[in-house]
Amino acid sequence: MISMLSVMAQALTDVDAANSTTTAVLTRTSEASNTATLANMVGGLIVVLALIFVLAYIVKRLNLVPSNGGVIKSLAVTPIGQREKVVLIEVNGQQYLLGVTSQQISLIDKLDTQVDVQTSSFANRLKQAKEQQ
Repeated sequence: MISMLSVMAQALTDVDAANSTTTAVLTRTSEASNTATLANMVGGLIVVLALIFVLAYIVKRLNLVPSNGGVIKSLAVTPIGQREKVVLIEVNGQQYLLGVTSQQISLIDKLDTQVDVQTSSFANRLKQAKEQQ
């Protein structure tokens, strides 16, 4: 009977040892899992921030958001060269055609007759930009 009790005690200590080994393995696995989760979260955050900056640059570059709130309204912009463009602006109902370079802005003409510029929606401009590519 004593030998049976000693065998049972030995089995219980073996189970405790196995449980402690399993707990140690699970602890290491959960630490690795936490690190991987944190890395995934930070990586996703970096991707989202990069996407926001890229989209903001595209919107600014394609001039997709017209400015209608000020006294001076830019009606049309046509790039001529890499840093040169012709701009049609309106100030108090009068339209001016300007030449804009990196060094100066020159008045080309003060228009006597109003030029009707068709305003397009964001969807139309995006469609045009896709077709140009």
